[in-house]
Amino acid sequence: MLGRSTMMESPLRVGIIGIGKHGIRYAKHIYEDLPEIDLVGLWRRDADEGKRQARQYRCRYFSTYSDLLSDNSIDAVVVALPPALNVSVCEEAAYRGKHILLEKPMAINVREAIRIHQTVSRSGVRLMVAQTLRFNAVVMALKARIPQLGSLHSIHLSQRFEPSTLAWLDQRDLAGGGIVLHTGVHSFDLLRFLAQGDAEEVSCKINRVVTRNTEDNFSAIMTFKKSQIIASVMGSRGTKGRNGSIEVAGENGQLIADHVHNYLYEIRGMERRSIELRKPVPTVYETLKAFYYSLSQEVPFPVTIDDGLIAVAMTEACYRSAETGKWEKVYYP
Repeated sequence: MLGRSTMMESPLRVGIIGIGKHGIRYAKHIYEDLPEIDLVGLWRRDADEGKRQARQYRCRYFSTYSDLLSDNSIDAVVVALPPALNVSVCEEAAYRGKHILLEKPMAINVREAIRIHQTVSRSGVRLMVAQTLRFNAVVMALKARIPQLGSLHSIHLSQRFEPSTLAWLDQRDLAGGGIVLHTGVHSFDLLRFLAQGDAEEVSCKINRVVTRNTEDNFSAIMTFKKSQIIASVMGSRGTKGRNGSIEVAGENGQLIADHVHNYLYEIRGMERRSIELRKPVPTVYETLKAFYYSLSQEVPFPVTIDDGLIAVAMTEACYRSAETGKWEKVYYP
């Protein structure tokens, strides 16, 4: 097993493993917007498309991800694969001494997330989970104003999307689950980020609107440890309308926002005041910048491997509740 220093000279030399719908966003930002990061190579299962993309982004195409991970010219990898593949890829990346930026969800269940956590912790490399919603301009502005609300007691999150065009998302062997795992995990991490605390119990219902093998509609209620907060989280991939609603209520007022439609309001009594926001910046771009900065400056990642594991634990509790029809505790490894 190879250990390595986290301090790196610019540019950071990166390979991308998985360059489909999500991975291509990383390739585009590295190639067009981030001179401090150099895209050395990529791998995807569709070899013809992978070779075409390698020509487009002027990098190498590797015939296997093992070949990419074995290349000594690569310092770190972006892993953007169906999550059932994450364990084997991350274990090999850690063995080869490559730092990892891992697309959420970290794993399909807590057991596999723990395997990744243990392997990375022993290896000397570092892993950041790409919970990209934390870098959204609306989320950051809302987060900064939460202290003004005083003691929090209510948070509501809702994300709704069109039915997915990715066939593998409805294949349980690759996806590991449906919208609770793939979109809910965004909201569960955001919930912890805003509440600054950990959920204790969850009650969850799921169903299918369009999908056949995995759920595409869910609603969950969560209580928190050492807090009076009651939170509700909803998600759907069965509508033609898209939203990203956030509502946070405390003793001094409320914050109402939507990270898709880019607005934020402060409500006190019957008065509603619009909060000016900075220009939206793509969250994948901000995630890559944070990954590079943390490695180059030897400072902690803004989203840790523990954060990724806990979001999966919250997801697993939702699935248990949906199966038993009862409130279920969130177990923290």
